[in-house]
Amino acid sequence: MVDEMSPVAFYVQLAGLLTKEMEAGKLKPRQPLPSESHLQQQYGVSRGTVRAAIRLLRDRGLVVTSTGRGTYVVDRS
Repeated sequence: MVDEMSPVAFYVQLAGLLTKEMEAGKLKPRQPLPSESHLQQQYGVSRGTVRAAIRLLRDRGLVVTSTGRGTYVVDRS
């Protein structure tokens, strides 16, 4: 869950949480990320926050988005 009292922006916190899930193997390479609506409900954030977090993960090279197909964890092996 994101920390509402933290000075760190929600989308940065969410990107960090998703990165930890990737590192722990909960989100596996070549597997899709959960839907935006699922992430909204799971973490209690807005759709804009989810989109910003995914954009940050994409900028960091951790996920790739395929139009019409979804966003997938990058295989870094």
